[in-house]
Amino acid sequence: MAHEIQTAIHSLTTGLGARLVRLVFVLIVVGATGGLYDVLCYRNLANREAMDMAQLGKNLAEGKGYTTLCVRPFSMFLLQKHRGDHSPQLKTPHPDITNPPVYPGLLAAVFKMLKAEYFVMPAKGFSVFKPELAVAILNQVLLLGAGLLLFLLAEKLFDNATAWATAIIFVGTEMLWRFSVSGLSTMLLLLLFLALVWCLVWLDQWTRHGRSDAQMVSLAATMGALVGVGGLTRYSFGWLIVPVLVYLIAFFGKRRAMLALAALGAFLLVMAPWVARNYAVSGMPFGTATFAACEGTGPFPEDRLQRSLNPNVRSVSYSDFAQKFLRNARDLVQNDLPKLGGSWVTAFFFVGLLVPFRTPTLARLRWFLLFCLVVFGLVQVLGRTSLSDDSPGVNSENLLVLLTPLVFLYGVALFFLLLNTVAMPFPAARLVITGGFCIVCSLPFIQATLPPRSGPVAHPPYYPPLLQRIGSWYTEQELIMSDMPWAVAWYGRRQSVWLTLNWKTDFVEISDYKKTINAIYITTLTTDTKFLSNWIRGQNQSWTSFMLETMLQSQVPTGFLLRRAPEGFFPEQMLLTDHERWKLKID
Repeated sequence: MAHEIQTAIHSLTTGLGARLVRLVFVLIVVGATGGLYDVLCYRNLANREAMDMAQLGKNLAEGKGYTTLCVRPFSMFLLQKHRGDHSPQLKTPHPDITNPPVYPGLLAAVFKMLKAEYFVMPAKGFSVFKPELAVAILNQVLLLGAGLLLFLLAEKLFDNATAWATAIIFVGTEMLWRFSVSGLSTMLLLLLFLALVWCLVWLDQWTRHGRSDAQMVSLAATMGALVGVGGLTRYSFGWLIVPVLVYLIAFFGKRRAMLALAALGAFLLVMAPWVARNYAVSGMPFGTATFAACEGTGPFPEDRLQRSLNPNVRSVSYSDFAQKFLRNARDLVQNDLPKLGGSWVTAFFFVGLLVPFRTPTLARLRWFLLFCLVVFGLVQVLGRTSLSDDSPGVNSENLLVLLTPLVFLYGVALFFLLLNTVAMPFPAARLVITGGFCIVCSLPFIQATLPPRSGPVAHPPYYPPLLQRIGSWYTEQELIMSDMPWAVAWYGRRQSVWLTLNWKTDFVEISDYKKTINAIYITTLTTDTKFLSNWIRGQNQSWTSFMLETMLQSQVPTGFLLRRAPEGFFPEQMLLTDHERWKLKID
């Protein structure tokens, strides 16, 4: 009996048992950190793209197919141009041609498991919308998985101390936790990226261990498939296939062509069905995302393209693209690169580029990271849209944040390399210095948990119970125009079209010839913008006379059919409808 106990203790302190104990400890620490962050810092969704994907996932969960309640005028334009009957598909379910399918499908699975009453909000005492909390928990589980993969990767490539420090700093990065509660797909992409890195490491080691060509081809195909799944999670992630192919061609000698073709073939095989679907529906391989490079140019500043009912995309010239590139590249170099990952470890990574690695795997993996940095930087510069301006840092266009696991890994490795050159004054000094380094790198997270803290409701402009109440005044067949259609679609569960650029022409064209608009809902997203630059001279200028006459004279412009307004909205918000629906009960 004593021998068996002694054996059990030995297995827990060495070998596989000790490894499992360490992993369980890592999971507990990450889970406790997530719980602390949710209690102190959680907020309901405040990102328009997150709400858009959430409502899309809810439609999938309800068996409505890949259709959206958040309608972009530009999406109407593409559908109308492509379809033979010139229909924008408003009277029938509007197909979504903006978001790739993997993440909304994952959200649909989560929403399927939730009770129906979780989607009903109390009129008073509201604080947390439970489906959004479920999405945050899902993303934090993915963050936990990414932290675990990173810990194992650091332990494999370096040593136990580097693994612990890297995992602690990764888990203590406040920006990653903000992404986890944002509702975006970033955590899923982080997990896919780390899985891809593991495949790269295995493939590099297999070349020296005599693995068969069939095994290596299958691993290369797995890499291509992972990039493909990532591309169907966020289209811009698909550009990662370029660094993967460059890596395979540069470092695998006679097998380069075979492995590169396997990776490319698997990538195309995964992406092709969805690209074909988009082309069949809209005539464009990636729907509205096909024109991301046109957004933010001179002819289409801010969100003008998405709100345009009849845009001339050919008006964008090469000089417009060049100006966009130079402007955004300056911002990338001055702000995004120095703040990569929101941690000071990034500085160690950039300095560490001057330090050579003797291990081939580490040297090649760093080259792959640099390839990714260049490609993602170019894509981020050219693909930047108003999403980055609406939510700086925490948005789907921040691709560099996906590289933080490897950046942290190499940054921490340089820290320990420098630490090993310093004579320690006492035995525990190394541990104290390492702990201090981890704490300093985690200061943004620590500060986020300290007062003052913002409440869980992202108001203004988003107050979920109010939007749900507004939605209850309309039937599922009716249409609302709003400057935040994603919120009306997600919380109100009603079809909503984005506020058009011109109310005298575009509004009439939609309401009279495509589908009757039963209400117009304008919020502080519009009214809080700069008066001169955004209203008088900007893209909202066509609504200026309308808003001024309505607000200052308490009178809707002559000829505008929506003339009824409930009390309590004006002047922060304006809701105009066809009749006093709030006095009726809509089933």
